[in-house]
Amino acid sequence: MSPVLLTITLNPALDLTGQLAQLQRGAVNVMTQGNLHPAGKGINVARVLKDLGGQVQVSGLLGADNQGEFQQLFAAEGLEDHFQVVPGATRINVKLVEADGEVTELNFPGIEVDEAAIAQLQQHLLALAARADLLVVAGSLPRGLSPERGAELLRALVAVGKPVLFDSSKAALTAGLTAGPFLVKPNEHELAEWAGRPLESRAALMAAAEGLQHKHGIQHVVVSRGADGVLWRAGEQWWRAQPPRMSVVSTVGAGDSMVAGLAWGLAQGWSIEQTLRLASAVSALAVTQVGVGVKDKAVLEAMLARIEVEQLA
Repeated sequence: MSPVLLTITLNPALDLTGQLAQLQRGAVNVMTQGNLHPAGKGINVARVLKDLGGQVQVSGLLGADNQGEFQQLFAAEGLEDHFQVVPGATRINVKLVEADGEVTELNFPGIEVDEAAIAQLQQHLLALAARADLLVVAGSLPRGLSPERGAELLRALVAVGKPVLFDSSKAALTAGLTAGPFLVKPNEHELAEWAGRPLESRAALMAAAEGLQHKHGIQHVVVSRGADGVLWRAGEQWWRAQPPRMSVVSTVGAGDSMVAGLAWGLAQGWSIEQTLRLASAVSALAVTQVGVGVKDKAVLEAMLARIEVEQLA
């Protein structure tokens, strides 16, 4: 039976993605194509997990004013919808994708929640977590939900006793680390921001990841490095994966796809090597397309064979 996977997106967005040859600041930019679609890190993770074969529940906070497109997506993709609807409109984020793969993001503010809504959501999520095999908490926080309150919510989810994968940034990441999730996935820039110093070598990244792990008692720290691959501190071991060079269409969703691969492998009880290979493969494929998802299993199988994985001494 497929594991039950719960992804939590506290601050989802409608992503308005446009493609153009090259962004010109201070000028009129004409898009070659574009689309508006429901997104948010946890929702992106859920879509990839569903394609991999998971039984996926999605939850978090949605604005009442524009919930329809999200609900249509969940129904179309077979995602079990447990979002809490609150007053207001879910934010719209703009992503401008240039021909060379460079992405400029404009993230707007969205809904604002009060403590009553947060407390209600916490009870709702705890009930869902009790029935899930693994949880993914991903993305930023809405207005009204402070990093400290976000960490309190995460701590309550960790206490349920299921593996919690956590992927966030800035103050939400720093506060959330204190909850001691099972796995965190900062990229190299987010890890450097946490460390408060540049991390310009693999050795520096590894030292910072070990410092983060030991400070907060986190079992797994995965550091994504874009084209330079990924480093995984698993307990007291280090693993590295390197994808082939890809023709980049867009980097949007590559990190979320990696989190989905990690979640799938861990939920299946796979080895570190097998899990890391999958996570790297789905992330590498993500940069070759606009949007997330693994629609062709044959292409994924071919990519798996091209990922280099090694345990570091």
